[in-house]
Amino acid sequence: MADKPKILLVDDEPSIIKVVGKRLEIAGFLVLSATDGQDALAKAQTTGPDLIILDLMLPKLNGYEVCTMLKGDTRYAQIPVILFSAKAQEKDEKMGKECGANAYVTKPFKAETLLEQIRVLLPGRDAPSAGEGTTPGVS
Repeated sequence: MADKPKILLVDDEPSIIKVVGKRLEIAGFLVLSATDGQDALAKAQTTGPDLIILDLMLPKLNGYEVCTMLKGDTRYAQIPVILFSAKAQEKDEKMGKECGANAYVTKPFKAETLLEQIRVLLPGRDAPSAGEGTTPGVS
């Protein structure tokens, strides 16, 4: 059996980490978490995740800064980054593209929308499709 794809989930809200993390685990992913930008950068560099889900509004370093640092380093530039934020204006998404993010998902979100972005960014690394559908409390 192949290793589960590893996702680094970064958000300063424990409830988001809990709900989204559980949904990703049900979908067959191994989930690591960080609650601030500095910790996110360190974990991305030491754990080698297959994909990063990154909130924008974080303590210490914001999501744009973390994404820019990772994408600017050839050792980590290939890791897909999904920016995951309540900031839903066009300028926010544009800034996300400029810092190298591969996708932008706004909160509130549908679990299937996030999972579909993950499937697109991890071709051939798809987790088992167990638990497809919605997660209670996540719309």
